[in-house]
Amino acid sequence: MDYRYDVIICGAGVAGVAAALECARGGLATALVEKTILPGGLATSGLVNIYLPLCDGQGTQVTFGLAEELLHLALKYGPGDIPAGWNARPPAGRLQAAFSPASFVLALDEALQGAGVTLWLDTLACTPLPDGDRVTGVAVESKGGRDRLLAPVTIDATGDADIAARAGVPCEVGTNILSLWALAATLDAARQAIDAGDGTALLTLFAFGGDAVDPHVESAERTWTLERAADVTAFALAARAVLREHYQAAQAQVGRRNSFPLTLPTMAQYRMTRRIHGRATLRAGQAGRRHADAVGLAADWRAAGSVWEIPYGALLPTGARGLLAAGRCISATGDAWHVTRVIPAAALTGQVAGVAARLAVARRGLPDALEAAAVQEELRRMGIPCGLADVYSAPPR
Repeated sequence: MDYRYDVIICGAGVAGVAAALECARGGLATALVEKTILPGGLATSGLVNIYLPLCDGQGTQVTFGLAEELLHLALKYGPGDIPAGWNARPPAGRLQAAFSPASFVLALDEALQGAGVTLWLDTLACTPLPDGDRVTGVAVESKGGRDRLLAPVTIDATGDADIAARAGVPCEVGTNILSLWALAATLDAARQAIDAGDGTALLTLFAFGGDAVDPHVESAERTWTLERAADVTAFALAARAVLREHYQAAQAQVGRRNSFPLTLPTMAQYRMTRRIHGRATLRAGQAGRRHADAVGLAADWRAAGSVWEIPYGALLPTGARGLLAAGRCISATGDAWHVTRVIPAAALTGQVAGVAARLAVARRGLPDALEAAAVQEELRRMGIPCGLADVYSAPPR
């Protein structure tokens, strides 16, 4: 069957959620397609439960809008707190928090349904529907078989640029180090939670790999891609094997009732898989650099004072019209990819993609035909800074 919408968003990670909320709240008929039954992507299904900073580490907030709203939603139904004094001089911590993935899902469900988003859960976005070089929707597979979702604007928030790549957009494939984050249960953590009267201590993680080679993992030096199902399968099995070995050793010391895994990720915890080649590409060394088409600011979670402007062209794939990218598959490479792949930047670019979709539909045009100035004007009207000059009287140090 054919279903018609104003915008189709593929992938319900934080980027897709932000795009869907922006579009639906703006009055668009919005479809959000998700291959699992949980919104949130790596933040929930992937158990990456650290909402990284919205501030520059020097007491100044740089990322606003839905990225900030989602931070508070992550804490709405579970433990975790934003550090008091993050905005002091000098700051005590950063504007970030650990959260319960399951609690975040409940809040995301509530927000999406409240906004009137049409959810397609347990549905795989398979192939784009082309009309020349224009994407006019996607074919999806679900329990009911194959359907076609049609819309003037499609947003690829798959994290892996699945729709863009299948539409013929040139892409770069990233490499990854073996990684696993799993929620763990120990009697010590339970005692801490009881003593504190606060369940935050129950958010105990067993984590390794991901951003740096872990010398304790023999296979850490191998790099992994998502190019074939066999690679994804091998990644997942190798990561769980490390976890199994960890608990074999731990339980030999304290017993299986004292220390055991509580929840495992239901998606492979890749960091950088595949990203588009966009009309603009954010590159290493561009922290603090001004872009004429900047549509938002992302703080480097690894270094205080490092703030990046994100250009609108990084969301526009080359070679395909009617298509936007959002989240970790935007056009960023090298060190810039590390900055833009995390939760706050993903939520920011999701909202920007949603704003561009709204403007394009209202003008009966396509997002690639929009002037960046129009997107910037709308974002600033909403109170979202686009560039460094919107936040700083002098550049951060």
